[in-house]
Amino acid sequence: MNPNTAIQTLQNEITWLTQIINQVIVSYLKQEGHEKNWMDIKPPDLSEVASPYGTKVKEWDLTLYERLALVLGITPHIQPEVLDVFFGKNQMYDRGFTEFGGLVNDNHNGFLPTGQTFNFLVSGNDYSLRVEVQNALDKEGILIKEQVLDLGSTDSFIPNLNGVLSVSSRWVHYFLTGEELSEEHTASFPAQKITTNLEWEDVVLDEGVMNQVLELNTWLKHGETLMNDWGLIKQLKPGYRTLFYGPPGTGKTLTASLLGKTSGREVYKIDLSMIVSKYIGETEKNLSRIFDVAEHKNWILFFDEADALYGKRTAASSSNDRHANQQTAYLLQRIEDFPGIVILASNLKGNMDEAFTRRFQSMIRFRIPAVDERFKLWNNAFSGKCVLSEEIDVWEIAENYEITGGSIINVLRYCALSAIERNDNVVTKQELITALRKEFGKENKTLTIAS
Repeated sequence: MNPNTAIQTLQNEITWLTQIINQVIVSYLKQEGHEKNWMDIKPPDLSEVASPYGTKVKEWDLTLYERLALVLGITPHIQPEVLDVFFGKNQMYDRGFTEFGGLVNDNHNGFLPTGQTFNFLVSGNDYSLRVEVQNALDKEGILIKEQVLDLGSTDSFIPNLNGVLSVSSRWVHYFLTGEELSEEHTASFPAQKITTNLEWEDVVLDEGVMNQVLELNTWLKHGETLMNDWGLIKQLKPGYRTLFYGPPGTGKTLTASLLGKTSGREVYKIDLSMIVSKYIGETEKNLSRIFDVAEHKNWILFFDEADALYGKRTAASSSNDRHANQQTAYLLQRIEDFPGIVILASNLKGNMDEAFTRRFQSMIRFRIPAVDERFKLWNNAFSGKCVLSEEIDVWEIAENYEITGGSIINVLRYCALSAIERNDNVVTKQELITALRKEFGKENKTLTIAS
């Protein structure tokens, strides 16, 4: 792609916006030429333009109003001075025009357009066009769903259109370079893609658990056929919801990663600490951002440590309780309506209330591995460059120390570092015991050395 073409396309679009702004202001103030209509100003022809912006505008089949909203949101990133005209004062009141909307931020001394700015351009003298404003900024519209445009939130007593109308930095980058940044590269996206280098043969799970996991894997392979070709979409809700529960380190995250790897889907782990907000409405907005994008990307959503948000709902005796219950209710609805795969991971199934658990197609318990499973995990862990000393009886270690696969990996890390520090690759029994003692200490447990 020629970068000059990308930039020129955006500049042509901003020139179109400039002409619209000038015409709308002239019409609104009844100045010379006010009888003309901004909609008679033709947007640039993008039919033969091979630029990232031109390609997406055609692919999305944007309406005139959606295209205007898009270029208005882009302009502060490319040519902010174009919007300085909105700083003009209303001479009658010696202040800015309320109807122009916009605001100035401490970190940006230019004019930042708001939903009201867009509303003014579309319907300054024709209130009947306000419905087009609502349609262009509707949450079901392509620009909002694809998270290209965002209408910032406002306090409950402030009109919604006073929120800043902005284009995400990820999309600005794409329109300028043609390079698609993944979601986790944006600070506002509270989820992270997770992957693994392991394969199914590296997973050691109870046979019953593995059978349940394979059932989920079968849905990933054939769910679309089942719903569409077999017509079960009439009887079944779309998507698949499952709960992984059990102690940390028992393979919940690894299993989710492998399900994504074998099905060719990206797995996004949701960071609940970034989602839960003390501001009413912000939690819902953060969750909506994830679900809306995931619906279009065919992702697997993996909510780790889910008890924090999905625990038993309390009696609404305070505003905080009501807010927490509101968050849970919103999340339940989004999970139930999500057409893809949602996996929730929790340490304790008992924390889930009945209204929540009945929405799951499966509930899979990940237990502390049994002796023979621990034996396999120990052998798998020390089957590479780093090996255990011949004096160590692996079966005895597996039999005497109840430990998870995740903890065994932590032991491997400590032992490997200790060995390499000695310029060796063989782990001594003392190094292994020290590593085990550290792991047990994390849970305030005392390591009893087998005689």
